[in-house]
Amino acid sequence: MNNLTAKDLDVLCHILTGEEMACKKARIYANTLTDAALAEEMERIANMHAARFSALFQMIGGKK
Repeated sequence: MNNLTAKDLDVLCHILTGEEMACKKARIYANTLTDAALAEEMERIANMHAARFSALFQMIGGKK
């Protein structure tokens, strides 16, 4: 994606940081929960955050 302003990149950087943190937290919860159904749901949520992070990272020219 070309034509991104410095402000656009700053906003994307903040969003990427948020997605990364949400993914890490969900994975921690998935690994510490004793209820299997809740742990599975947290893993699913972590995967969704990771997918959004990857998509956004590719938008700014990152490699997969």
